[in-house]
Amino acid sequence: MAVKLEPAWLEIDKENIWHPYTSMHNPLPVYPVESAAGVRLKLTDGRQLIDGMSSWWAAIHGYNHPSLNDAAITQLGSMSHVMFGGLTHEPATQLTESLLSIVPRGLEKIFFCDSGSVAVEVAIKMALQYWRSLGHTGKNKLLTIRSGYHGDTFGAMSVCDPISGMHEMFTGVLPQHFFADEPQSPFEGPWNEADISSFQDLLRRHENEIAAVILEPIVQGAGGMRIYSPEYLKAVRQLCDTHGVLLILDEIATGFGRTGKMFASEHADVTPDIMCIGKALTGGYLSLAATLCNSRVSDGISSASASEGDGVLMHGPTFMANPLACAIANASLELLQSSNWEEKVSRIEHQLKSELSACRQLPRVADVRVLGAIGVVELTEPVNVGQIQEKFVAEGVWIRPFGKLVYIMPPYIIDDEDLSQLTSAIYHAVSEPRPL
Repeated sequence: MAVKLEPAWLEIDKENIWHPYTSMHNPLPVYPVESAAGVRLKLTDGRQLIDGMSSWWAAIHGYNHPSLNDAAITQLGSMSHVMFGGLTHEPATQLTESLLSIVPRGLEKIFFCDSGSVAVEVAIKMALQYWRSLGHTGKNKLLTIRSGYHGDTFGAMSVCDPISGMHEMFTGVLPQHFFADEPQSPFEGPWNEADISSFQDLLRRHENEIAAVILEPIVQGAGGMRIYSPEYLKAVRQLCDTHGVLLILDEIATGFGRTGKMFASEHADVTPDIMCIGKALTGGYLSLAATLCNSRVSDGISSASASEGDGVLMHGPTFMANPLACAIANASLELLQSSNWEEKVSRIEHQLKSELSACRQLPRVADVRVLGAIGVVELTEPVNVGQIQEKFVAEGVWIRPFGKLVYIMPPYIIDDEDLSQLTSAIYHAVSEPRPL
């Protein structure tokens, strides 16, 4: 079979498009995609890749799903977008009702936004405005844990790890917050109460300054793909209550079944005051996110005097509650709840634990960890992303490592054979005698 030439439009990409986390002078290679269906990406040269990333953890149902396609087409027939300031529509109210039926009990108010980073920005604003409305203007700091990641906008960057995170260069211009040591107790290992001491000490010393705690429950995402004990999260909730501090949980990466629970906080039976969701909300079709809160927070903000903001939450994205995105999200949630997702994620978890365990014996491997449909192989040294990506593509898989981490978060619909191809490719790559 003749090999197809690169498409002409790829030259425009090379010359003019800036891809995420790359340099325009020495960009990483990109692979042109022609179409996607199920768990496969079809490149323009005819090659097909099994997607192990769910398009950055969002495409939980795979690609080109008939139910989600139908929802998009139907909604396009009435309206694709209308401003949410002064107007409303049924897809948003339907999505609100669906979400409130599955989120942790007590979360009752929803602010729709257009990305995960913006959901974090809104959560921070909610916390700051809440205390301001009550007259506690000195409570204007956040407390979080190291190795966390919450997004690329400025408020979100300020609560990402300031040392090992990807935003260290902005430290001098970001708001300064408090960072506790990250928990060391593993998800399935013994709980060490000393884990919480750094957090407890900071909260005790600065409770009059701290408006809220923000962290990723159970699984830290792009800050290190660390999986920690539910007991830590329980202790955090108790300390927040004791010291009068709000708890924000960032479920953007962990929500909608990825960890084996609908939301990762369920592993600890913890309900936050504010919660951020996104990524898998629309099944990867369109960008949509939301920030939820309890009535305590919404009542506090909304009852503020004119001098403290007149009860108005100061945020309003142009595309918030986009009807097209809401309609697809409704179809995605219905599909998820009717698809035996728990059984699928459990099967993926069992296979990942079995097949990635062989990596533990390799000299370049520091750790292997699995929870739900998340499989992580941590290496002793960072990978060369371009080189290892080329190797993965040659093996017919799409895996996008970063730093020392080679990981997969496949779509829930993946079958055993395709999942084995992903885990085999990881083993082959990390068993190379020389670092890639």
